[in-house]
This record gives sequence, C-alpha cells and structure tokens, in this order.
Amino acid sequence: MNRVFRVSFAGVLTVASAAAAHAQAAPTQSGQPAAAAFPASGDMAPDFTATATDSTGKTIAVSLKALRGKVVVLAFYPADRSQGCTAELNKFRDEYASLFGDGVVVLPTSVDSLQSHSSWAKDAHFPFAMIADTKSDVATKYGSQGAARPYFKRTVFVIGKDGKIAYEDTRFNALAQDGYDKLTAAIKAAK
Repeated sequence: MNRVFRVSFAGVLTVASAAAAHAQAAPTQSGQPAAAAFPASGDMAPDFTATATDSTGKTIAVSLKALRGKVVVLAFYPADRSQGCTAELNKFRDEYASLFGDGVVVLPTSVDSLQSHSSWAKDAHFPFAMIADTKSDVATKYGSQGAARPYFKRTVFVIGKDGKIAYEDTRFNALAQDGYDKLTAAIKAAK
C-alpha cells in the first residue's frame, strides 16, 4: 500500500492515503489547465494539497490549510538540477537560517517527480521538503505555469500566518542577491 505522511510541522507526522485531493483548473482547448493570474499581496493564498518528499525519501502530503499560523515560502522553479535552480536551492540550504529563520516552512516546487526530488534532496542535503507538482495543479493556481510547458516560471510567494499573500516575486532571479534580500525582508515582515 502506498502511504503518505501528512506534515504537521509541529513535529508530528500522521499517515494519510496516497490519493491526495487536487483541485484543477478547467482545461483549455489544448487540454492543458488554464493558468491563473498571479495572486497579489493581500489576496488569500490559493489553498492546495500536494505531495512532497524530502532527503530521506519520505512522501509527505502538504496542505496549505494545515500550515495556517506559519509563514510559508512557496518557491516555483523550472527543473531539478538545472543551473539556476541548483543555485537557488543551494542558497536556500546554505543560508537557511539567515534567509528564513525559525518558524518558516519552505516549499520548493517543480513539475519533477518525487523520485527526482528525493534523489536531488539526498545528494544536496536539502533541509526542506520539495513539492512534486507533476500535473501543475499548484502552479496553475499561482499563475506560475510556464509558457514552455511543463516547466514553471521562477516565482516566489511568501504566505503570511493569516493565509494571505504577504509578498510575491513573479520574476525571481536566482542569481541576483537583490531577490534574496527582498525575500528575507518580506519574511521578516510576515512574522
């Protein structure tokens, strides 16, 4: 039986079924889900339940609703192990304490599989779970679906404890320090 562990970030994992419910946007004529507009600061963050994995290979069901009361960083990126994505996630790992601090849940998200994420997370020693949004359900809700599907736009959202978008960077530059400085300031403001 395929089992999924539900994240409770208070240190407790509970077992849930592998069939996590995913809300989907209506497909376009091409059969692809229609991309939503980017949610803006002050908007309620679109709720989602998604499957993630970490460096130990555990499969985790992540629900934004269950994370209410925490600051959440949802970071969409194009592809595992690509140059810009490696730079971004390595910086998240190497400067985790100074970028995010305590009480922040970081959720890098791409279209790559759980197996790809788990392998990369293990090799790179990432301290965060990575969402495998293989059907682009979450990306579509956040307007982060790339024009060259199935890849995602590099976007970052900070979701406040109240469930509202506290900050969005819809053109996040993984190679520029300025983007990380703005992200850190937004996280501090959201705390």
